[in-house]
Amino acid sequence: MRTDTIAAIATAMSSSGIGIIRISGDEAVGIVDRIFSMKNGKKLSDMPTHTIHYGHIKDVDEVIDEVMVVLMRGPKSYTREDTVEIDCHGGVYVMKRILETVIKYGARPAEPGEFTKRAFLNGRIDLSQAESVIDIINAKSEKEVKTSINQLEGNLSKKIKQIKQQILDVMVNVEVSIDYPEYDTPDATENEILNMLNNVEKELLKLENSFDNGKLIKEGIKTAIIGKPNAGKSSLLNAILDEDRAIVTNIEGTTRDTIEEFVNINGIPLNLIDTAGIRNTTNEVEQIGVKKSKKIAQDADLIIAIFDATKDLSKEDMEILDIIKDKKIIIVLNKIDLPCKIDENNEYLKSITNNIVKISALNNIGIEEIYNKITKMFNLNEINLDNEIVITNLRHKNLIHKAMENVEKAKQSLNENMPSDIVAIFIKDILESLGEITGEEVTENIINEIFSRFCLGK
Repeated sequence: MRTDTIAAIATAMSSSGIGIIRISGDEAVGIVDRIFSMKNGKKLSDMPTHTIHYGHIKDVDEVIDEVMVVLMRGPKSYTREDTVEIDCHGGVYVMKRILETVIKYGARPAEPGEFTKRAFLNGRIDLSQAESVIDIINAKSEKEVKTSINQLEGNLSKKIKQIKQQILDVMVNVEVSIDYPEYDTPDATENEILNMLNNVEKELLKLENSFDNGKLIKEGIKTAIIGKPNAGKSSLLNAILDEDRAIVTNIEGTTRDTIEEFVNINGIPLNLIDTAGIRNTTNEVEQIGVKKSKKIAQDADLIIAIFDATKDLSKEDMEILDIIKDKKIIIVLNKIDLPCKIDENNEYLKSITNNIVKISALNNIGIEEIYNKITKMFNLNEINLDNEIVITNLRHKNLIHKAMENVEKAKQSLNENMPSDIVAIFIKDILESLGEITGEEVTENIINEIFSRFCLGK
């Protein structure tokens, strides 16, 4: 079956040292033959696969750029189709002009993610591996890259395949008992099914439970820095980022809106949100900021509540602590380089949490202790990616949960002595959910929705 030929710029659309135009499909080599003049006078179509060639891209007699062309014939290419990559100078105009020329001579513009979609449709990777590609591109930490590469290498797919095989080995006997009831051995078959379902349930539960760590790895720890105006929220943000990201002044209410930044703590992204100072105010704009700060505090995974240690706790401080008392909290006592009125032995603070840290944001003192508290609170040192599969994709987690629900339904049917064909329906639903993870049972709409998230050229 012949496929049309697609093309896209595979590198960022900005001035850089190099740009890559990727072409894939039945006519990829033929199209490049018509626009590529090799220095040695030969044709690209006469060259062996996985070779690099020097020359010029031309539109008729007009030289567009001096390039290197990489030839990869299918099936030994990313898409399993004939693929050509043109390495040109990384100017925006040059890349666009070469792409326009490739399209002029027979290719069409690729849709977002279409190269990876073809890799999936042509059987080079399954759907979970394809999804890991976009995760690698969007990764914000070393652990997220490791998890995505683990999935790209097919480790999740292998685990799903093993679980499915356990089910299929038993389903053979179930189908025989349905089709040939005269040979049925109910007790043996039911015991066999129950043992299989219990084993499958354990495997699926382990995968589902890994999502808590996976969510941390992928999305990071949503961390709200809250406190009264001038407690040192923006100074703390700047100290953690090691740059002047937020405006710091002696004027109260400087921060009216949120500032978000990512930092890495033990390989896990920390999504830091500097919020407006919480206090009673008549300023309408500041009131909006305070309301937003309280909403962010409610939704955060972690609260860093910062207080000015040179002052006694005020009524407003108490109100802040009351808002956040049921959350994961680190209380930060700031300005310890000055004479202090409160410390870690304050009874009221200790009644809220034992996670109390003394710092001087201005002098960068005590910041490391905040990191240590976060590491301990979220067990970051215990997240080991070397020997385990971690689910980071919500779609996968939901499908695993759906499969587990059908495991329970199948077990319940057995306990209620339901006929084998009823039990078989739930077992087939387990297989269907697992098949959706790898793409064996997935609909075209889901495939299109997944690949629409990709960037052009990937």
